[in-house]
Amino acid sequence: MNDRVCIRDLAAAAGREVELRGWLAGRRSSGKLVFALVRDGTGVCQCVVEAKTAEAFAAAERAPLESSVKVRGVPRLDERAPGGVEMSVTSFVVLQGAEDYPIARKEHGIDFLMNHRHLWLRSARQTAILRVRHTVVSAARRFFDERGFTLTDAPIFQPGAAEGAGSLFPVDYFGERVFLAQTGQLYIEAAAMALGKVYCFGPTFRAEKSKTRRHLTEFWMIEPEVAFAELPDLMELAEAFVCRLVEAALTERREELKRLERDIAALERVAPPFPRITYTEAVELLRGDAVHQRLLAALEADRARLAAESERLAQLEATRAAEKKAWRQEQMDREIAELRETLRELESDLGHRPAHIEGARNFRWGDDLGGDEETILTRQFDRPVIVTRYPKGCKAFYMKAAPDDPRVVLNMDVLAPEGYGEIIGGSQREDDLDALLARMAEEKMDPAPYQWYLDLRRYGSVPHGGFGLGIERTVAWICGLRHIRETIPFPRLMGRMYP
Repeated sequence: MNDRVCIRDLAAAAGREVELRGWLAGRRSSGKLVFALVRDGTGVCQCVVEAKTAEAFAAAERAPLESSVKVRGVPRLDERAPGGVEMSVTSFVVLQGAEDYPIARKEHGIDFLMNHRHLWLRSARQTAILRVRHTVVSAARRFFDERGFTLTDAPIFQPGAAEGAGSLFPVDYFGERVFLAQTGQLYIEAAAMALGKVYCFGPTFRAEKSKTRRHLTEFWMIEPEVAFAELPDLMELAEAFVCRLVEAALTERREELKRLERDIAALERVAPPFPRITYTEAVELLRGDAVHQRLLAALEADRARLAAESERLAQLEATRAAEKKAWRQEQMDREIAELRETLRELESDLGHRPAHIEGARNFRWGDDLGGDEETILTRQFDRPVIVTRYPKGCKAFYMKAAPDDPRVVLNMDVLAPEGYGEIIGGSQREDDLDALLARMAEEKMDPAPYQWYLDLRRYGSVPHGGFGLGIERTVAWICGLRHIRETIPFPRLMGRMYP
């Protein structure tokens, strides 16, 4: 009989002896009892080993952190225990005694943690983030599948740019210079003319030399494309899509969000209708007196917060110096490390904030909205905001010009609240061949590599459009993370390719 169970299923096995297999995530000892925290990828269980079970007790006391173990015992329900279940151990076997684990229970800088990303993934915080990511991806696929979309993935090797050529990664393709895909959009436009409603989902690559907290060089994007759709249709689809992703995270990953200390109430406010403003209205908002005064007040409030948190850190460090209990020292070390990281980020933010406030005040119509402007805009709303009709000069060649104002295009960006900024970018596409050729000429683009794309306007052209949602930015917002690097198992950043 196979009596091995996963930790997530322990409650159903209460009262009978079972076996767990996993890794030793933590341990403390009182001399007569060892409290071993064992994780197996589905959860964490506190396993209590008594001194009277001498062999198991000795093994549990000696096992180094992150050793792989096989534990037998009887689970019992206990609301105070992690996961609500505790196990009384009868056998504790070390399968492989780990070497000195480099990620100890002390402060580590972000560079150290990123260099040990393969091990950092084992931490409770990182596993919580990856579970939320899994749920977001699953919900995204279900959303489009339920609405009759057909998955039609685009190639990763592509001959030309869909957006700015300066953000392409060149690749030698059997002696021919091609590029890693920055979007699948042009290709799924072709698929939409065959299947009506399609989407692609895969990795995309941007070679922008940016080191902001919102940028990766390799990220995952899901991109729907719809035939016979115009801008209002796309806005409705995007709104429903974002609401579904947030709903799935709240329903399926509430415990993980609590572990990440996410403000659940902020996510619960994400419901239709989303505010809709034009780019021109956004510029007026940025430059307005009301927003300027709110930004200055927020700056002073955060300066006061910095002073208060610095004082709290000093008090915590003093208390830590006098603490005698090892387990409490470890707990306080983690609190101190987290508070130091928060203070570093706040200090950096405050250093740049005055320039950002002044930049918003003097923002010029015609410039693209950057991360700073998006942050300011989204702090004026309690849910995502849809910004439409950007100037033609700062957007891609394939976007359709507005019939009533050829200076702007029929595009939309969905900006996540709380300062997170753009998570969706999309548009109605230019469906007129002559207009598209004229726009390409304006951009000094060689039409030769795009003849297949232009064919879509020659043979049964129809109004159509779509958008792309960045998985990592969306996960960062839903989880309430400061930096996008934690949203993907192995992030690729400017200057980072290891591990």
